[in-house]
Amino acid sequence: MKKFPALAVAVLALAPLSAFASENDSLLHEAAGVVSADRIEGDIRTLVGFGTRHTLSETQSDTRGIGAARRWVKAEFERISKECGGCLEVITVSDFVEGEERIPNRTEVVNVIAVQRGSLDPDRVVMMSGDIDSRVSDPLNGVSDSPGANDNASGLAGTIEAARVLSKYKFAGTIVYAGLSGEEQGLFGGKILAKYALDHGWRVKAVLNNDMIGNIEGIDGITDNTTARVFSEGVRITETAEEARQRRFSGGEVDSPSRNLARYIDRMADRYIPNLDVMMVYRLDRFSRGGHHRPFNEAGMPGVRIMETHENYNRQHQDLRTENGIAYGDVIEGVNFDYARKLTALNVVTLAGLASAPPFPAEVTIDGAVSPSTHLKWKKATGKAAKNLAGYRVYWRLTDAPQWTHSLDVGLVDEATLENVVIDNYYFGVASVAKDGTESPVVFPGPMGSFGD
Repeated sequence: MKKFPALAVAVLALAPLSAFASENDSLLHEAAGVVSADRIEGDIRTLVGFGTRHTLSETQSDTRGIGAARRWVKAEFERISKECGGCLEVITVSDFVEGEERIPNRTEVVNVIAVQRGSLDPDRVVMMSGDIDSRVSDPLNGVSDSPGANDNASGLAGTIEAARVLSKYKFAGTIVYAGLSGEEQGLFGGKILAKYALDHGWRVKAVLNNDMIGNIEGIDGITDNTTARVFSEGVRITETAEEARQRRFSGGEVDSPSRNLARYIDRMADRYIPNLDVMMVYRLDRFSRGGHHRPFNEAGMPGVRIMETHENYNRQHQDLRTENGIAYGDVIEGVNFDYARKLTALNVVTLAGLASAPPFPAEVTIDGAVSPSTHLKWKKATGKAAKNLAGYRVYWRLTDAPQWTHSLDVGLVDEATLENVVIDNYYFGVASVAKDGTESPVVFPGPMGSFGD
């Protein structure tokens, strides 16, 4: 067991964020820098050009409806794969839905997926998603024009652009780029893909759901291109009664894996995306609303929603019209392409960091009650998946602090004791560190914070 005296802890804690630097910095800065607003704009215009992408819309036409849109997305992923020598496995994942309030008749909900397999740990998956479908005022109207420029051609275009950029690199873990369908009708695409992931043994560590990443002119009168929101659930919906009892006495209400994924994204923005500040929202989604990360959370997978800070409700779920001088509808004039580029770049560096990291710490435990010191243990990763593992880093923060503030490298070990750091006064966690310095998210002890094995 490795022990660290209080003096050493205090000295190293003075500059905690420097620990996040890595030899991989140049790659991440490079990847963020090549994300193209022009390419994102072109993709959004193409998607808008299908007229409507409603889940219940035309599927046989080559120019209109969701069928044409999803075939174009598949062809674009295939083109990207061809350019990288077949590095992407492009598939469709679908199922039939019927008898639902918004899908009354039998309808095939089709997701278009591109899989970039990792070299060391291919079953460990991080995912970026955007939605193919769109809608107008009536959720059952699959005929009227429904451009869906921001909601959610912006998120889908960002996902395609991320595939273009990251397919040029190789990673330890697998990255999945997902065009999901059926979001507006009840999050069906996410439910279908979450089941597919479980059935195929994917160990999903992170889902980055991008839903509306292009609007900067809010209904609140604020124009803002410098902030983004990341929504994340606090307590896992899959928590058992026994786990809830443990959390009551140990804490962890704000340290679910999704919440620590949000903290990771916040730190990536600070380091790699100029002029962008992440607002971590301690809520699953907007008030009483939903998004496509939710089905993954419900299947036990960490996931967050990344989106603009200031929404414009006049441009969401609206028939195209002008009333009392107000233009309604989700048209392309409401999209700021450089802002969409910035949020796409945030996804790119986050995916690259997560996929480059070693296996995330597993089976993290903590003790130190009625003691001057805190003791952490975890399962040390071994085998091919851990080939890039350099060691572990312990983090802690005051219980009311939003972000991790103190850290200490503890080496290639499976336990560490922080001498004279009292467990009652802080929250603690452990991250794995790669040989190039890339980190995993911080894992909070116990089932409250577990990312799974």
